Amino acid sequence: MHTFIRPLVAFLKAEDGPTAVEYAVMLALIVVVCIAAITTLGTNANSTFSYVGSSVKPHATAS
Repeated sequence: MHTFIRPLVAFLKAEDGPTAVEYAVMLALIVVVCIAAITTLGTNANSTFSYVGSSVKPHATAS
């Protein structure tokens, strides 16, 4: 049983492999947050421009 537990404990203590996985998870979370922020800002900007565009009335031109 010790022959199985000792390599397992050594694997869990090693920090070489998990660092790449941690960086990948952090990068994925950053990308998700950036996409959410850009989508929200785009939606807000679109609604603002639509509101301003519908509020502006064209001037009457003299014929």
